[in-house]
Amino acid sequence: YHAANPRLLTFRYEEQDLVQIALFFAVGMTTAKLSHDANRLRRLAMTDDLTGLHNLRSFEGRLATMVRASRETQVPLALLVLDVDRLKSLNDQYGHLTGAEAVRTVGRVIGGRLPPDAVACRYGGDEFVIAIQRCTSFQVRRVADDLCRAVHDTAPVLAGRSFTAGTLSISVGASCTSLNRDATLRGRSFQDVEAGEALFRAADTALYLAKASGRNRVCVA
Repeated sequence: YHAANPRLLTFRYEEQDLVQIALFFAVGMTTAKLSHDANRLRRLAMTDDLTGLHNLRSFEGRLATMVRASRETQVPLALLVLDVDRLKSLNDQYGHLTGAEAVRTVGRVIGGRLPPDAVACRYGGDEFVIAIQRCTSFQVRRVADDLCRAVHDTAPVLAGRSFTAGTLSISVGASCTSLNRDATLRGRSFQDVEAGEALFRAADTALYLAKASGRNRVCVA
């Protein structure tokens, strides 16, 4: 505004100049607030409100991108499926608010211990899934074991009540694969979806084996 009006470089403002400058500031502040609100709404649309992790819709989009990248770069992709052990007993004994706090606590542990190239989401009541790129079967077991220990070692405060370490535990099923790069361009999108679903089914089957083996443990497909 000053560059277009050289006389203003002497700071000799008239009333219309002050109005114009005030309008510039108002438009700038309004635009900044709208941008901030849009970013906040975008984050909320991608976030699970209980745990702060990704929601299912956001995770599915990220997983599709990771599957595609894994196929193109030939790096392994791992998936972990886990849930909270004996959550129903916790609900029955202490109430559903305590159970919800338990799920939130596990979500926070997961979020705080995610390795690089990982994305996590809560896709059910107490069910979580984690995708990790550039992760071998050996590495995925190490990540899963670390999560199990971290949850089990947590002494949570649930609905205002303090619980001892060992109150919470999780069972984890994991799967890992390297994807075939030789896919036709037409069928690649569909094959990526199939690959993601197959990886999930394998990890989910491993989760059932972990729970059948006594819970608070890891099973790798």
